[in-house]
Amino acid sequence: MAEPSPHPRRWYILGVLVVSLLVVVLDNTVLNVAMRTIADPHQGLGATHSELEWAINSYTLVFAGLLFTWGVIGDRVGRKRILMLGLTLFGLASLISAYAQTPEQLIWARAFMGVGGAAVMPQTLSIITNVFDERERGRAIGIWAGSVGLAIAIGPIVGGALLTRFWWGSVFLINVPIIVIGLIAMVFIVPESRNPRPGRLDPLGVLLSIAGLVSFVYGIIEAGQRSSVAHPEVYLPLLGGAAILVAFFVHEARSDHPSLDVRLFRDPRFAASAGAVGLIFFAMAGSLFIMTFYLQSVRGYTPLEAGLLSIPVAVAQLTVSPISSSLVRRFGARAVCGTGLSMVSLALLSYAVVTQVDSPIWWLEVAFFVMGVGMAMTMPPTTESIMSAVPREKAGAASAVQNIVRQVSTAIGVAVLGSVVSISYRGSMADSLSAVPAPLREHAGESIEGTMALAGRLGAAGRALVEPAREAYVAAMHITAVCAGVIAALGVVVVLIWLPGRRRAAASDAEPGSRREPAKV
Repeated sequence: MAEPSPHPRRWYILGVLVVSLLVVVLDNTVLNVAMRTIADPHQGLGATHSELEWAINSYTLVFAGLLFTWGVIGDRVGRKRILMLGLTLFGLASLISAYAQTPEQLIWARAFMGVGGAAVMPQTLSIITNVFDERERGRAIGIWAGSVGLAIAIGPIVGGALLTRFWWGSVFLINVPIIVIGLIAMVFIVPESRNPRPGRLDPLGVLLSIAGLVSFVYGIIEAGQRSSVAHPEVYLPLLGGAAILVAFFVHEARSDHPSLDVRLFRDPRFAASAGAVGLIFFAMAGSLFIMTFYLQSVRGYTPLEAGLLSIPVAVAQLTVSPISSSLVRRFGARAVCGTGLSMVSLALLSYAVVTQVDSPIWWLEVAFFVMGVGMAMTMPPTTESIMSAVPREKAGAASAVQNIVRQVSTAIGVAVLGSVVSISYRGSMADSLSAVPAPLREHAGESIEGTMALAGRLGAAGRALVEPAREAYVAAMHITAVCAGVIAALGVVVVLIWLPGRRRAAASDAEPGSRREPAKV
């Protein structure tokens, strides 16, 4: 049966959807550059290292847990309607976040933002899949995926510019006018669409996934705080979270309406692409989290200067993302994704060399550019592989799976690599803080911001802590960079083994009905 004709306003629709997506993705990267300010007890909320991790992860975990549910609701009641509802909720939560008075309030407001963001993300990709035909869908998805990478790149610049003139809450308040403009454009441009055979909701799966992930991530963050896995508040949440997640996967495998369709992973192309996305975001999210403190606390750059230093990533995204689909047609998804992931891995590993206390900053700029090119070569083809592995009516489920993988990997990456930094930093600072009274020592040793805050309170006596703190953070960052680089390198292995090459992909696409096979699983 022939596919429906492409929508006559499809490129205008894509523009509106990209703006909607940008505001959701941009928020996390804008927050990255504001973390040091939020940690400051005078300019911000005095948030601890673990509270900053939760400010990121409360959003990503709720987002991941509700993605499929919102995708199913959109398939049932209308994707445009749910997209507009999600943007409205996101805007309200942004307003609450901007005026949070304590770290706890910010964490809960960010979780509310996750509810709205989860409603937005799957609808954008589902609508794109429905308004474009097969000939143009790869290019459209490439632009969509490129906008994700672009948001990651320009977020720190936007955040830095806002923090130069306004208070930390402005990084959330900026979302509101953009969302209002997006909603108005959506009313007149974006068409409504539904799945003629929508799925059923899976409330038990949603509860199990959120409970398991929150418990597991809590254990990881606690391990970083306590520098041990032997404490009951570490191993009990880890074991409990793992058990709940096992129960979740068993439930999903048996359910005829799962919130995470694990059966889709039987397709090697789908599984390899999702695995590559997960590994790259695990490594990227954790490295971006720690890079903020390196640039601002170790090197002394302002938020705006730190944001401007990410321009090479943005330039790489803008240059390479639009041509990624043509590279895939010429060389195959395996070669392009494998090369891209290799570049990301090398860039992350290079942080162990280029990020010294006084190293030339242009070294880091080169690493940023290489990383941006690698991401631009990886995200569009993996997204296209995921979406092309399922029939059009399953677009919502495939989009949800891809974004669940991305968000869960982000949360766990921030928790794991953030804990690695915390453990290493605390160990390196133990001798320097030995003369500090015990009640102050614990908070000061958790992060470089804690140490700098203590040094400021101690005045002249605290100056002796500044240089050891910088050196300790750089040493901790090098360990974390190696871990992140190795994780990204695992993605290369996954892609080279399971993602089809150019000849195999061409042969598969030439088989009648090959694109519809996963629907029978």
